[in-house]
Amino acid sequence: MKEDFYEILGVSKGASAAEIKKAYRKKAIEFHPDKNPGDTKAEEMFKKAAEAYEVLSDPDKRARYDQLGHAAFDGSSGFGGGGMNMDDIFSQFGDIFGGAFGGGFSGFGGFGGGGQRRMKGSNLRIRVKLTLEEVANGVEKKVKVRRKLQADGVTYKTCSTCNGSGQITKITNTILGRMQTATTCHTCGGSGQTIDHRPSGADAQGLKVEEETVSIKIPPGVEDGMQLKVSGKGNEAPGNGVAGDLLVAIETLEHETLKREGDNLHYDLYVSISEAVLGSSKEIDAIGGKVRIKLEPGIQSGKILRLRGKGVNSINGYGSGDLLVHVNVWTPKELNKEQREFFERMQSDENFVPKPEKSDKSFFEKVKDMFS
Repeated sequence: MKEDFYEILGVSKGASAAEIKKAYRKKAIEFHPDKNPGDTKAEEMFKKAAEAYEVLSDPDKRARYDQLGHAAFDGSSGFGGGGMNMDDIFSQFGDIFGGAFGGGFSGFGGFGGGGQRRMKGSNLRIRVKLTLEEVANGVEKKVKVRRKLQADGVTYKTCSTCNGSGQITKITNTILGRMQTATTCHTCGGSGQTIDHRPSGADAQGLKVEEETVSIKIPPGVEDGMQLKVSGKGNEAPGNGVAGDLLVAIETLEHETLKREGDNLHYDLYVSISEAVLGSSKEIDAIGGKVRIKLEPGIQSGKILRLRGKGVNSINGYGSGDLLVHVNVWTPKELNKEQREFFERMQSDENFVPKPEKSDKSFFEKVKDMFS
């Protein structure tokens, strides 16, 4: 089981942004690869702390994590958050250490020290609208995206300023001692290459905008405002860089009769006085089509009928929520003479005098049951 991000940094769930930043700074110094050469456990803790900070330092990501835990960033569900590489980690250091670690690092065993840094293309963002049925069961959407791709025929050559490394290295005295740091090459922008031949229609980086159809697998149970990530479907980078990601914001459309609350659904069912007195069979809306339910004679207004498993599939894979049917007895506002005389006679009839039983729950007990 994956460790809790708060426990990794050693802070409480109510910790402030400043406390989280301070805790990560302490962990980063403690487990830094330069202080622990060849120590795989320290390297793993270094990465875990960086991943925890990457989520908890972002208010939106932290809110999703507090609500859904690691499931909100499960790569199999299309969410970002895990699998940070060392470039991602060190890109945080300008904020954490006030620029003392600006740029990348080199000389770390196993991290490709001294090798060429691969540029990453920019991310793209789109919004996808989903019906309640699509949210409940999951869906695969195909969308058209305009993204920058390397133009046909473009060629690149090694950058003469950084000799293809993408970085300019220098020695800096830091709180960890003398350390070799690197800043992004100003000539090639970190790609290690400059454009040699630019085809017609390509921009200064040899990229050209083209439309592409992208398939997005949306897991069941997503909520409005959630963001999914499709890796490698953003803009490409020049040279030997890697493509950015496609970030997909989820927008859920309102259903005509069903209201969602977590994994549960709510349906307001209105019945006449005669249907409530005599009992009835009613057809109601549910995910995937209509379902028929039976109302027992004498059913009371405010009664909640629970149809188990008829709600939304859980994003955590823990089954499905329920469909809660709220029974509302409709009282007519206008009566003809015959109807009025009937109800006037019934005012003194003992069958029409309210006699709630102990088994008839109060409004507050019903509300409590809804959330249990």
